[in-house]
Amino acid sequence: MLNRRDMMQHSAVVAGLLASAGLLPGLAQAQALNRAAFDAKSMDEMFKAMGLAAKPVESKEVTLTGPDIAENGAVVPLGVASAAAGVKRLLLLVEKNPNVLAAAFEVSDAVEPSMSTRVKMGQTSNVYAVAITADNKVLFAQKEVKVTLGGCGG
Repeated sequence: MLNRRDMMQHSAVVAGLLASAGLLPGLAQAQALNRAAFDAKSMDEMFKAMGLAAKPVESKEVTLTGPDIAENGAVVPLGVASAAAGVKRLLLLVEKNPNVLAAAFEVSDAVEPSMSTRVKMGQTSNVYAVAITADNKVLFAQKEVKVTLGGCGG
């Protein structure tokens, strides 16, 4: 039977072997998207900054989750998912925020295209979940999220 010290030593050896073989997962690192996309003040400006010429199409293959009424606009939980084939990027857009692009996620074939985060919303606005496919199709779903002041109702 192994004691704790031997167990830790064996675990370190196994971890070292896995790391040297490249089998340990890497750290999640944010990739720099086009800064102009995050600085865009409108959706058209943001799509242009990202180099997307395709017209966005509303689709049942994109799902947006979020509250109907957010009592605290500083932390509004939102989620985006897509069942479309070949999704390479997921976006969350808040129409009436000073900067439209609230979140962007790069997706590979090894990852299920389903992400969630919390965003800041200054006022009631339409929120868009956007999926961009490998062939540059732009699919979206939308929802109005009401932001209450002081949690007193919409």
